Amino acid sequence: MVSFPNCKINLGLFVTHKRADGYHHLESIFLPVPFTDALEIIPNGTNDCRVLTYKSAVSIPKEEHSCYQAWSLLHREFYIEGVDIFLIKHIPSGAGLGGGSSDAAFTLQMLNQLFALGLTQQQLVNFCAELGSDQAFFIYNQPCYLSGSGPEITPIAFLQDFRIELSFPSVHISTKEAYSQLVPTAMNFDLRKLQDHPKTEWKKILRNDFQSGAVSRHALIQNHIERFYEQGAFYAAMSGSGSAVFGLFD
Repeated sequence: MVSFPNCKINLGLFVTHKRADGYHHLESIFLPVPFTDALEIIPNGTNDCRVLTYKSAVSIPKEEHSCYQAWSLLHREFYIEGVDIFLIKHIPSGAGLGGGSSDAAFTLQMLNQLFALGLTQQQLVNFCAELGSDQAFFIYNQPCYLSGSGPEITPIAFLQDFRIELSFPSVHISTKEAYSQLVPTAMNFDLRKLQDHPKTEWKKILRNDFQSGAVSRHALIQNHIERFYEQGAFYAAMSGSGSAVFGLFD
């Protein structure tokens, strides 16, 4: 079985305050983008899972791989047999595009089909909550509103009537680095009503609270943003905690 896990961008990423439990409160709109990895899963007749990753710039232990963790979760719950997972990476790691989360969510969906588990969309979303904060988005795979520390992800009606282009500065930003210079700032509008505002105003009202800190350390990110504006984008920004940049075009 083969699928193509796509990535996402954050249209606005507001970090409004730090909660009593130590987590930050985030608000964002997630949009799916048809830039993908390639994922193949084949039952192997054993009781273990092998993960073979190609074209990845990052090497991690199998037990920490998002696809293995997705298999392990369903293996513990339903005693599914072992599989061989072949993953060709195109979505860069540490780019703020959710590539690892997408791979995990697609793995859950593929295993659900492959072993006829009969899991509903909501059950898959619930399993995603055990894996991470934004995996559930890739189960819905449509515009969603994120609020809280995750995984409070809700599908929304959002007209995606523009072209999304991606750019990849040669910069890797770890989660620790992304949060190191973060200053939570309150919002002054309802992000869910973004499309009530003309696109020409989005540059004035949207922000990514991770962007200024990232740009202060990696000026190359700002260069990529400015290049999109020079090419006619009505909005351009860093996605997630970085470092990938996107431009929105009519």
